[in-house]
Order: sequence, then C-alpha cells, then structure tokens
Amino acid sequence: MSVKKEDAKCQLTDVIENRWSPRAFSAKEMTEAQATEIFEAIRWSPSCMNDQPWRIQYALRQDQAGFAKLFSCLSPSNGWAKQASLLFLISSEKYFGNGDLNGYAGHDVGIALGQALAQITAMGLHAHLMAGFDQNQAKSVLSLPESQQPWTMVAVGDLGDISQLSDTLQQRELATRKRKSYDSLVQKV
Repeated sequence: MSVKKEDAKCQLTDVIENRWSPRAFSAKEMTEAQATEIFEAIRWSPSCMNDQPWRIQYALRQDQAGFAKLFSCLSPSNGWAKQASLLFLISSEKYFGNGDLNGYAGHDVGIALGQALAQITAMGLHAHLMAGFDQNQAKSVLSLPESQQPWTMVAVGDLGDISQLSDTLQQRELATRKRKSYDSLVQKV
C-alpha cells in the first residue's frame, strides 16, 4: 500500500507529506539501533525551560514479555497494534526540575512526538499514535511513579497487508486522508 496523500496548499517536506497512521504492520522486526534513532529524535526536542519532561517505556516485538506488558494497556479497539514492531508509551513529569508544576509538559510531549514522527517517516517506517489505552493499567504494569502523566501509546513498524484487519479497519485504511481546510484553521490578524 502506498502512502496516502492529499492535495496541500503548498509543497511540504517529504516527512510531513508522507506521514500517516496505518493500522496494518508487517512482521518485520525492528532493531534496537532503529529504536534508538527514534528516541534520540525525541531527546533532542525543544521543551519549556529545557526541562525535557518526557519519559519513554518501550518494547520491541521480539521482547515478548515487555511487548505483552505494553500491549495489555491498550483498548481492545487497538488490538491491531500487536503486529507493530515497536510499542512505546510516552509520559511526562508533572513538575519542573525545580518542583514547580509544569503546565507545558503536554505541549512538550506533543513537540517530541512530532519530531519522533518525522524521524520515523524519514526512516521509511510508520507510526500510529493511540489515546485508546488504560492509563491506570499503564501506571501499574510499568510501575510509573505518581509524578508521571501517561499521554499516548505509539505503534511503529513497516507497512503490512491490510487484509489482516477487519473489514471496518480495511475501509479506514483505504479512505482518503482528510484535513480541515486551511482557511478554517489559519487566520491572518
């Protein structure tokens, strides 16, 4: 399956234009070196006061025990993620290093995920971000401290055969990629 494309208002860089969120992943394994490339992209993300609040728990599919722990946190509707080569949870510290509440941690995690997606796409891989997971389960099975807020789980891998998905998910995979109109999102002041 080729990358979904939609007409953009202007020319975009390939890592933005080619990024999309598939649910069908191949059985190809990912290496630790590839995972490191993704997480290094996150490490170099900008953050408020350079506090770098993100924390990552991950497992490659070949690490069956770790992968099962992460997979157990997902909602049943994200069962397709069992085919991914890599699962990770990104959370953030709730407080700055100085002890003050970090009201920008979610913002910083969003930027970090954007950089991760660019790196993943540049590597010829794909990712699907998932809000459908049980935060309490994640806190429990991953022994997250109370100071961490889980945000998103991410499935990463090579594109797979969509026939492994339900008919409903196959239709979603084949649907045209849609975005709100430029004018509905951007206003010149």
